[in-house]
Amino acid sequence: MNPKTPFLLKRLFTVSFLLLLLLLGAMFLGLSLGSSENGVKAVWQSLSGARDADSMLSAIIWRIRFPRVVLAALVGATLSLGGLVFQALLRNPLAEAYILGISGGSAVGAIIGILMGLSRFPGVSFTAFAGSMSTLLLIFLISSGQTILKKDSLLLSGVMINAFCSSIIMFLVSMTYDSRLHNIMFWLMGDLSTADISQVGILAASILPCFVLIFCLSNSMNLLLLGKEMAQTMGVNIKFVTVTLLVATSFMVSATVCHCGLIGFVGLVIPHLLRLLFGPDHRVLVPACMLGGGAYMVFCDLLARVLPEQGEMPAGVITAMIGAPLFIFLLKRSDLRK
Repeated sequence: MNPKTPFLLKRLFTVSFLLLLLLLGAMFLGLSLGSSENGVKAVWQSLSGARDADSMLSAIIWRIRFPRVVLAALVGATLSLGGLVFQALLRNPLAEAYILGISGGSAVGAIIGILMGLSRFPGVSFTAFAGSMSTLLLIFLISSGQTILKKDSLLLSGVMINAFCSSIIMFLVSMTYDSRLHNIMFWLMGDLSTADISQVGILAASILPCFVLIFCLSNSMNLLLLGKEMAQTMGVNIKFVTVTLLVATSFMVSATVCHCGLIGFVGLVIPHLLRLLFGPDHRVLVPACMLGGGAYMVFCDLLARVLPEQGEMPAGVITAMIGAPLFIFLLKRSDLRK
């Protein structure tokens, strides 16, 4: 056994346990707070199955808030983990699915599926995945056939594709004249209000195998950060690992986009913060991003529900308000290093 293995397992368990507590705390707050005036004690009675629990409150918690909180946790975990993968492959802390245009391509595909009248699963999910993979292929073509680990050309290509996808989305929305227009516009800003427990279950079953796959390749991501030549020397199949990670990540992102729309900068904020706290080892960062990203997204969705005096705002607004300044800060810092 490698002498470092016990230390790694202890560190992995400690970090995962602490972030799991944070996620559970965030989910409890997400179930407790909302438009209905109920105390934490009443919510705890409902969750624990107490006999004197309010039946109306139980219906609100289990039918409305619970699916939404679970969806927020899955979305946060997916986007955070996706950002970590892209940053490892491109060796660039600014890379994430939203900035690279993968989310935008998924949104274009999802809107096409919605306008065609397809069901959310598998119809819209398939068109969203097709959109993300088409975007990924287009990014590779624009980057002039360079290696897929070349970070600068790929990042710039992704930014251009993201802008192009935004123009396509606006075109499709402008051509829609029925009642679906409002739903599409609210969905584009990151809407978690339509969470349904059956759809959330399908999403979880779809993306959890991708989580496991990425964790199995976490050490390969560590070696990729050392450079292409060094990774090959250490026995990493560069092409296989990269393509597998890109396809799995694109599938995860497209699955979440078709459920909740465009939510940006989660994959930028959480991996960067966790990397500062726990170091660069992806064997620790992968589960940390899943748990920490889930907790972050639950908190953002909670703020989106409780901040407005009437109604609610899309969760994507909150994540953009937090993530956009951080993106500018990271961009400025990377410029100063050159």
